[in-house]
Amino acid sequence: MQIESLTIRTKRMIDDLKTICANFGLGGSPGEYKIITQVFLYKYLNDKFFYQVRKVEPTLAKAENLEAALETMPDDQYEMLLAMLGGDTARLKKTHYISYLFNHQNDDSMKKPDGTLYPFHELFDDTLVDISNYNLDVFSVQTGGEEKIKLFDPISQYVIEGAKKTPFCRAIINKLVEFSFSEVYDQNYDFFAQIFEYLIKDYNKDFGKYAEYYTPHIIATIIARILVQEKIQNVTVYDPAAGSGTLVLALAHQIGEDNCTIYTQDISSKSNEFLRLNLILNNLVHSLGNVVHDDTLVSPRHLNAKGNGLAKFDYIVSNPPFNMDFSDNRDTLAGEAYKERFFAGVPNVPNKEKSSMAIYLMFLQHIIYSMEEHGKAAVVVPTGFLTAGTGIPKKIREHLVNHQMLRGIVSMPSNIFATTGTNVSILFLDKDNRDGKVMLMDASKLGIKEKVDGKNQKTVLSREEIAKIIDAFNAGEPVDDFCVAVTYEEIRQKKLSFSAGQYFDVKIEYVDLTPEEFAEKMHGFTIRLDELFSESHRLEEEIKQQLGRVKYE
Repeated sequence: MQIESLTIRTKRMIDDLKTICANFGLGGSPGEYKIITQVFLYKYLNDKFFYQVRKVEPTLAKAENLEAALETMPDDQYEMLLAMLGGDTARLKKTHYISYLFNHQNDDSMKKPDGTLYPFHELFDDTLVDISNYNLDVFSVQTGGEEKIKLFDPISQYVIEGAKKTPFCRAIINKLVEFSFSEVYDQNYDFFAQIFEYLIKDYNKDFGKYAEYYTPHIIATIIARILVQEKIQNVTVYDPAAGSGTLVLALAHQIGEDNCTIYTQDISSKSNEFLRLNLILNNLVHSLGNVVHDDTLVSPRHLNAKGNGLAKFDYIVSNPPFNMDFSDNRDTLAGEAYKERFFAGVPNVPNKEKSSMAIYLMFLQHIIYSMEEHGKAAVVVPTGFLTAGTGIPKKIREHLVNHQMLRGIVSMPSNIFATTGTNVSILFLDKDNRDGKVMLMDASKLGIKEKVDGKNQKTVLSREEIAKIIDAFNAGEPVDDFCVAVTYEEIRQKKLSFSAGQYFDVKIEYVDLTPEEFAEKMHGFTIRLDELFSESHRLEEEIKQQLGRVKYE
């Protein structure tokens, strides 16, 4: 099947689920994103289970009615089959199948163990909860206190009217049986990145305290292809403010999903739910146990093997929030226990606009501290960080230069984020770039502006422009008025400025003239100057006359 057709069908299924929510008064409600994402994931895991069963058990590979064959399979043989499935496939009981719910949606004779009738919406909810408990060890993420956050919640709880709960669940199950995910499992990251973005596009606002913006895939692509240019294996990837995981997923795909392990932390429960979904869709289930819901700055939860210090990572990527009120924790973070990590200092609490506290500086210091001995990192920062003449920004830049761990800067066009007009740059760090050149790039003039949602402007880069940024940066060679390769000493001479424009050569165009041509040009300039002086004198006399009239009047 063509990828375009598959994409259209998958998006249509998402739209149909949203329509059902709207029809039951749940459109735009706080619970809508929970319903949409969890139902989508239930369908994805259900179909993947059958897809994997056909692959691991040859006798079932060509079964016309796979579910009927499984239902008649002896329990001990079924348990053996479940044991054969890979770790990225959810284990399902026979009563977990979507077909089972579909076949029992109108079965009024079903009863609970206590003899009372079993309403369909309760059967649906109990199925989701049982799948969560049955797969808790693999498919859960955790809080900072190591409490496991389950895969599914009961979805009928979001329907207020009791009489509408069962019809709502019936509408959902009837829609799920009309679509099959069987053809999507052979697709790669590019497909799922597009589907994931479409799935959460209505819910990616106000992610929470640390997930300030939805990172554009343009930035994720540039970061991934600059950080990783060759085949690597068995590396760790970390994001301390992960949001929905756009950056770590793009980097994992560039490295190879089987060649890396992802670690993340974010204080937003909503962000962590989206991140979990993203990891499952992209064959990174083995990293789910490393997704933590907690405050990274105050309580970083990823520790080293001995448990006596913070873990260090091979690759770190992040788009941290730029400004946010963290005054409640400011004095704690400025305390002795945090001094080594926050070596450049902690922003003071302003008298006004507490929300203007530059929290990105805290994340940036945390990232520098968390880099492995040969670690690499890429961090989205406000472009003003590159030239700030004093304070914490300058101290951090000085640290990067003195410790020779700066690989370069890419200053992006304005409005690369549709949700903010803040100009951003990507800061690339590399602890192995001790004697190498530092690439400073000004890509701010690239791209075209497009309207988003009829109001916000967004800058869109073409494939050619994205390739230009990546290829020029990785080549390490200067390009006129675009990028320059400088030394650490040259940066010191420019007062630690990381702005590419301050290093570009000023070009003066020279034109050869004969003595006669020179004399003619000078004569023209003289005549023009005489005309200007004459006009100036006339205006001066006119003003004096006007002032004289005003005086006598």
